[in-house]
Amino acid sequence: MDAAGAGAAVPAAGRPAEVATRASDAVAARESASPGIPYAFARAHGVLASGEEAGAIVVLLRPDATAEGIAELRRVLKRPVRTRAVDAERFALELARAYDPGTAPSAALAVDAARDADLARLLQELPPAEDLLDGGDAQAPVIRMINALLLQAVRERASDLHFEPYDARAVVRFRVDGVLSDVLEPPRALHAAIVSRLKIMANLDIAEKRLPQDGRIALKLGDRAVDVRVSTLPTGPGERVVLRLLDQDAARLDLASLGMAGDTLASVDRMIREPHGILLVTGPTGSGKTTTLYAALSRLPRGAVNMMTVEDPIEYALDGVAQTQVNARVDLTFARALRAILRQDPDVVMIGEIRDLETAQIAVQASLTGHLVLATLHTNDAASAVTRLADMGVEPYLLSSSLVGVLAQRLVRTLCPECRRAAPPTDSERATLATLGVAATAVLHHAVGCAACKGTGYRGRTGIYELIEIDETMRRLIHDGAGEPALREAARRRQQKSLRADGGRWLAEGTTSLAELVRVTRDD
Repeated sequence: MDAAGAGAAVPAAGRPAEVATRASDAVAARESASPGIPYAFARAHGVLASGEEAGAIVVLLRPDATAEGIAELRRVLKRPVRTRAVDAERFALELARAYDPGTAPSAALAVDAARDADLARLLQELPPAEDLLDGGDAQAPVIRMINALLLQAVRERASDLHFEPYDARAVVRFRVDGVLSDVLEPPRALHAAIVSRLKIMANLDIAEKRLPQDGRIALKLGDRAVDVRVSTLPTGPGERVVLRLLDQDAARLDLASLGMAGDTLASVDRMIREPHGILLVTGPTGSGKTTTLYAALSRLPRGAVNMMTVEDPIEYALDGVAQTQVNARVDLTFARALRAILRQDPDVVMIGEIRDLETAQIAVQASLTGHLVLATLHTNDAASAVTRLADMGVEPYLLSSSLVGVLAQRLVRTLCPECRRAAPPTDSERATLATLGVAATAVLHHAVGCAACKGTGYRGRTGIYELIEIDETMRRLIHDGAGEPALREAARRRQQKSLRADGGRWLAEGTTSLAELVRVTRDD
């Protein structure tokens, strides 16, 4: 559909909600900030009225402020003016605060979920403005629409929101339980306005459209805090924005709540209490690796253990844990942060991701000098994590001496309890069940779809795991440079299950479907 010429957007799915922010009315803020000076003019000419001093209006000037802008400001204000030069970063911050104070970086977006509204009606009110803050009172529906989307995303447990422009249309999509789906199609002409609003909320430069930017928004839902990471990317039709929602409640997860089988949980619990060594958690993006590491840290006695992390970014704040965020702009890399952390007398070090040889080598050396290292790696299964480190350049004899275990994981969607349907397995399904150690007499459950799960047949996710414990046999294989097939075969001889085989217990319990398990473990 070409939404550009339509008077309203097309909702695609879900029940939207209207929300209100704690911020003061943006229109009133504009009037008091720079009377008679439109936001677009202040931004374009680099001039901003900012309070009074000794009877004169203080005017902030960006380094590229124009003479035309200064003259126009003097004409409109009709009062003595005192100019003050500021750098571009300070100007952008003051501009955002002056014209939309509720979205200054220090202000949390307080969401009032007391009443629901029709998002379609909100979208019909949207003005054809090119910039949110150029639209006068008409910007309110755009703000309400974005707030409604944020609240709806939190309610539906979305992990990501996508704002995507195309030549003839714009699309908003949610990723729920690992699957993307369309939510609505706002008018194409308003995509730039939506992006500008999101940039202001995240304290980004709304004038910079050529380079990617990253920022954050703090949401509050009553006592519930949600951190929103904002990423913009220039594309041909316009800027694309992706929001990642990080529910701070997830930081309180315990290992026992992640869905591990009893023997796997016991082994992992033992490994994280080792005095030294490396425990790797591996899997693709979005498979819950960081959550597992946080849960592992939460299981340790914080008063008796000095725990430190290096992350990019810090996803959840952990009380009693020293967390450091990588910052490439000041050359604070994983490797540099790790070196500094090792001078801070740590007992346990968590590495958000091992990305290069230097980081891997420091992690190995740390483990060999009396530290327990927990880290993530992007590989498909546990055995390939070992070969990935070897491929990076870590010597096999160092790997064999430092590794204590490798935990691979995936997340499978759980069937909606309201509509799942039980049925005896077909002949082909029985053959698959046999390879998973599930009795041929087991009853399989299938996704159907209802209002409770929004027609998907699934609601929520749980984990499946593959754990390789590094015993003497494994150490010899790693030391000798054995490949993935040999490592997998050694693990199978020890009755260590593959990812798909571990999912068999969820099939037997009716927690997930065979189709979902096969989808998630197609590479297994």
